[in-house]
Amino acid sequence: RTERRPLPSGRLTPRAAGLFAGVISVAGVCYLALAVNLLTAGLAALTLASYVLLYTPLKRKTTLNTLIGAVPGALPIVGGWTAAGGAIGPAVAALFWILFLWQLPHFLALAWIYREDYRRGGLAMLSVGDPDGHDTGRMVLLYAMALLPVSLLPTLLGVTGPLYFWGALALGVGYAGVAVAMTRAATVARAWRVFLVSIVYLPALLTLMVVDKVVA
Repeated sequence: RTERRPLPSGRLTPRAAGLFAGVISVAGVCYLALAVNLLTAGLAALTLASYVLLYTPLKRKTTLNTLIGAVPGALPIVGGWTAAGGAIGPAVAALFWILFLWQLPHFLALAWIYREDYRRGGLAMLSVGDPDGHDTGRMVLLYAMALLPVSLLPTLLGVTGPLYFWGALALGVGYAGVAVAMTRAATVARAWRVFLVSIVYLPALLTLMVVDKVVA
């Protein structure tokens, strides 16, 4: 799946990639500390460290790497909140958990589609040991169902209004619906459907938040 990218294809050396990544990472955290605030810089550093030092090495050691990787995947929205002047509290915690839970059906479906690639690459993914997709489908449904009530928290916490609430409910039902289909019979087509719906779900949900605030 990634063989044509610059690093796997040999067009870019690991040393050059590491140097570039290190420079822009340090520069980015320093910029946030100087131009935004220290809390946002700290969150960026935590995102970077948890991705590089935890998630990346654990990809070859445990199938829990997907859960662990969802933490740095969800932290940027917290950094965006604090960069805009928001305080750490229940509202931004709800956003974090929405992003956290959204990622899991998204990546589990993709990992099942490309399970042979992951197996050949020596990566410890749930899908590698799940040829019939039963366990993967069950976890996809579990996380999609967990996301549904969590996605309604912004309204329950007073951050958004009824437009967001009903829109989020409809999106969540749709996401869970394609997950249900994957539990009945895991096929590549159904896994792709989960993946594609997940791609629509997140920007649609975030757009609803913005529109809800604009029209309120």
